[in-house]
Amino acid sequence: MHTVWKGAVSFGLVHVPVKMYTATEDRDVHFRSLHKDCGMPISYAKTCRHCNKEIGQDEIVKGFEYEKDKFVIVKEEELDMIKDESAKTIKILDFVDLQEIDPLYFQKPYYLSPDMGGAGAYSLLLEAIRQTGKIGIAKISIRSKSSLAAIRVVDNCLCLETMHYPDEIRSLSQIPNLPASTLVNEKELVMAKTLIEQLSESFVPEKYTDDYRVALLDLIEQKIAGESIDMVSAPHAEGRSNVIDLMAALQASLDATTKPPAAPKRKRSTGKTKDNVS
Repeated sequence: MHTVWKGAVSFGLVHVPVKMYTATEDRDVHFRSLHKDCGMPISYAKTCRHCNKEIGQDEIVKGFEYEKDKFVIVKEEELDMIKDESAKTIKILDFVDLQEIDPLYFQKPYYLSPDMGGAGAYSLLLEAIRQTGKIGIAKISIRSKSSLAAIRVVDNCLCLETMHYPDEIRSLSQIPNLPASTLVNEKELVMAKTLIEQLSESFVPEKYTDDYRVALLDLIEQKIAGESIDMVSAPHAEGRSNVIDLMAALQASLDATTKPPAAPKRKRSTGKTKDNVS
């Protein structure tokens, strides 16, 4: 597994040397753009419209567009000068309860493993977080991007999950058509809550699959094998009705999710009847 970051986790004066690994992987099916006539991949060259020529990597600098078509150039050494300690240290600022963090803030998870000489301090931090039930809120810089991060325990591993800063979260006032109030019909509410209860299960991640990706990979395998592909549309969702009335829709949903009562067990016949009992 590729190491994406190397440094230390610090809380107080304690430093825990760690290596960081991506906890998830991209399983999307990616397509290349090909030339229709010959089937060769299309390359995307970096060109300058002013000089009308292709530009090499050593000729490219970073620029910030502060006005339309006006840029200020920022050099790599200038960026290095303003990097803070989070470039090599995951500094835990506070410990909080997980319930206090809205999932809206979370971005991407990473696994942390102890680096050389850090096993003892790593185990200490892991067990302290586990037993207190707290989540560490830290700062980290990955590939020149500063992020908030949450550090928690997953089984026997420290997991770091990058977070958005508060000013990166858009205000709900920008969202159109949100209801001004949540006044609802009491009977409909009772039925909706009952439906939620009937659909409630323990979370088992393995039961959820990317059906589109499975179908797409199957299609690709068929094409590789040279099989003919039948052009058929995806089936419509079963059991969908055109019920518009909310109460009727709730009742139909409840009826569809209600498990039929188990049939009563029949008593085993003894071969005797009331008339032949002596």
